Amino acid sequence: MRYVCDASDGRTWFRIESEAEAVAESEIMRHAVEKYFRKEEDKAAQSFRPVSKVSFEQEIGLKAHIQREMPLFLTLRDGEGNPLATAMLPPNGREDRSFRPILVGAGNADPYPDHGDAIRTLAQHYGITLERARCYPYRRD
Repeated sequence: MRYVCDASDGRTWFRIESEAEAVAESEIMRHAVEKYFRKEEDKAAQSFRPVSKVSFEQEIGLKAHIQREMPLFLTLRDGEGNPLATAMLPPNGREDRSFRPILVGAGNADPYPDHGDAIRTLAQHYGITLERARCYPYRRD
């Protein structure tokens, strides 16, 4: 995981960078971020075009391409390292109205009541809008 930014109350946002990290996040948080991570990573890898025809050079630049092209997967952690919320943002964290960001808590719960301030901090960090009505994909009672 890579540090992204600090939020209030000792919470911190980190970028999930590997499938293993996505698997661990899914298991601990009881949601399907792992499935989305794999799907988006595969999609980004499929769009890669090697610059060399030499077989052992075919993957040069692949990892950087994938990180540029796929959405950002992030986790909000408390001071002890426990996950509190998970986010999927547009590639490079840039505003893209055609991309629907997703933010969920444990078990796909709504993270906004407990972590709305941390979500606002993340939005400010990237300069994008992360309003609840657009980003929380499940019905609210």
